[in-house]
Amino acid sequence: MLKIPSLTSAFIFFAFIWAPFVHTEAQSLDSRLDSVIRTEFNDPNGPGGAFMVARKGQIIYSKAFGKANIELDSDMRTDNVFELGSMTKQFTAVAVLMLEEQGKLNVMDPVAKYVPDYPGGSHILIHHLLTHTSGIKDFTKMSTLSTISQKEMSPKMMVDFFKNEPVDFAPGDKFDYNNSGYVLLGYLIELVSGQTYEQFIEQNIFKKIGMEHSCYASDRKVIYKRAYGYHKKSNGYVNKTQISFSVPFASGSLMSTLGDMLKWQNALEHHLLINPVETQKAFSTYSLNNGQKISYGYGWHIKEINGIPTREHGGSIFGFKSMGVYIPKEEIYVIGLSNCDCHSPTQVTRVIAEMMLQTKQHGD
Repeated sequence: MLKIPSLTSAFIFFAFIWAPFVHTEAQSLDSRLDSVIRTEFNDPNGPGGAFMVARKGQIIYSKAFGKANIELDSDMRTDNVFELGSMTKQFTAVAVLMLEEQGKLNVMDPVAKYVPDYPGGSHILIHHLLTHTSGIKDFTKMSTLSTISQKEMSPKMMVDFFKNEPVDFAPGDKFDYNNSGYVLLGYLIELVSGQTYEQFIEQNIFKKIGMEHSCYASDRKVIYKRAYGYHKKSNGYVNKTQISFSVPFASGSLMSTLGDMLKWQNALEHHLLINPVETQKAFSTYSLNNGQKISYGYGWHIKEINGIPTREHGGSIFGFKSMGVYIPKEEIYVIGLSNCDCHSPTQVTRVIAEMMLQTKQHGD
């Protein structure tokens, strides 16, 4: 999902964007951050993005770049609504942990407990789905995906689409990022809660913490302040490819804003949705069957910047890319949302996070 640049290109990228930071200490933090973002988001008349930096739960930088709608010549705003792509997985994982806290499931339960006819389901644990270690076939890698991409699929239809495919490895043997696992988790949430995934997320997360501008994605319903998605072709920008959001489902079909995502981060930090025990499960790292550690918890990559632990996740779906980085030690949250899959906020967001660490260390 996330492309890692070569060491050489990464070095050039970092050297270029850090040069103004090193040599212009008199610049304001805002202008330094603007310079970093404009290395990638530099077309004022094309699709752009929105970025936010928060410290200790409070916004210290929030700015938009480019256009939210090229055809209407509408400038991007910091309160535009974006498709999140795989950042949806955070919400799915927390929903599972909420149900565990309520005693309705256990992450060590086998899938077969809830879907008795799932092939090999007695050996695949909910834990394996959460950590991308299940070995089931990722539906995004199936050649037949185009046959359903614009169809309205029920969660059961989606699970049936991939469940009989040969597995890639035995559960727990390997980490391999997997969208099917999170689709199956969404189906389990529905079976256990008695609500649709959309209803569960809306009632138990969005409404509970005031995420008023977040929703399950739709291309048909009117979504106030929607940012429109684009691709870039050789002859210019085009509107994004249409898909049925019932296909990515619980692996990538939520929409949100910068402000709502800060509410989400603050709710997690203050245990407003899940207790400290369940929270620790989300942000722990786990081991494969051979004892090898993986850098993924439940719905988050567990990484570091300059030796300081971070919680990160990005997303990519037709016309949109997203990236969020949280540094628990300093309570720094950086998020970038883009309305063109030609612009990735991943490196920009991580560099900003590193800048904020440097700023903190220098007492700025």
